Amino acid sequence: MELTPIQKEIIIELINLQRQKDSAVKGEEIAELIDRNPGTVRNQMQSLKMLGLVEGVPGPKGGYRATGAAYEALNVTSMDKEAEVPLYRNEDMVKGATVAEISFTTVRHPEMCSGRLKVLGNIKEFAGGDLVQVGPTPVNRLIVRGEVVGRDDTENLLLFKITEMVSLPKKSVKHYIKKDTISVDANATIQEAARVFIKNKIHGAPVEEHGRIVGIATFMDIGETLASGKINLKVKDIMTKNIITIDGESSLSDAVKMFDDHNIGRLIVTVEGVPKGMISKTDVLHELVVY
Repeated sequence: MELTPIQKEIIIELINLQRQKDSAVKGEEIAELIDRNPGTVRNQMQSLKMLGLVEGVPGPKGGYRATGAAYEALNVTSMDKEAEVPLYRNEDMVKGATVAEISFTTVRHPEMCSGRLKVLGNIKEFAGGDLVQVGPTPVNRLIVRGEVVGRDDTENLLLFKITEMVSLPKKSVKHYIKKDTISVDANATIQEAARVFIKNKIHGAPVEEHGRIVGIATFMDIGETLASGKINLKVKDIMTKNIITIDGESSLSDAVKMFDDHNIGRLIVTVEGVPKGMISKTDVLHELVVY
């Protein structure tokens, strides 16, 4: 069915308010948002009810609700449960808005990538040249950034030039524990540990004692120890004992956040509470490389 611009505008605001309130929406609320006379909105609601796009809810807390057909009319999927996909304008979150769809329109262009964002919410503050960010999305933690080049108020679309896209694999961190994880013995000398690091071209490793991970040792630990003249110490004397762990079922994005929060480059991965290996910032970066 072909809807008029004002009908689309009303339905978009109705769906958005309905999402936020999880209840019926008053016509006056919509009129205020779209800067129209409440009587005009009520008249349009009657037409929308006849089209099966809106239903009336009686009572003091009544108002209007969008039907499944309303979502279809806007080419938006209706969901019983939905996750918020944040939308930012010039680094500020747009309150009450969520991105319903992201489409890429020039993926074959050798020098440019453009896209369209279908938004549930008010996008009228956006103008050409504004910086826009979408995400992270709930499943793949996709973040898309770009510059607004246009706006379609009829379809509630933002047209933008994409400058950056970042996503991490969905698999949990336990899948990235190397089967041949290099470790050093707690009773090894720092010289022996240094040789292990150099041979395997690594900058740090879990420390094991009696088959159990008890800490992490790094080249920096060794360098600081040698610089202080304490050349006869063992690995267990210089390792970081208060290790920070991450559950093996956590996502890579959880690992990235922990790297940032704790200002560290390595995490011990646990499976059912037992340390099983290590994941590093380098491991995460490796997953972003396109071969």
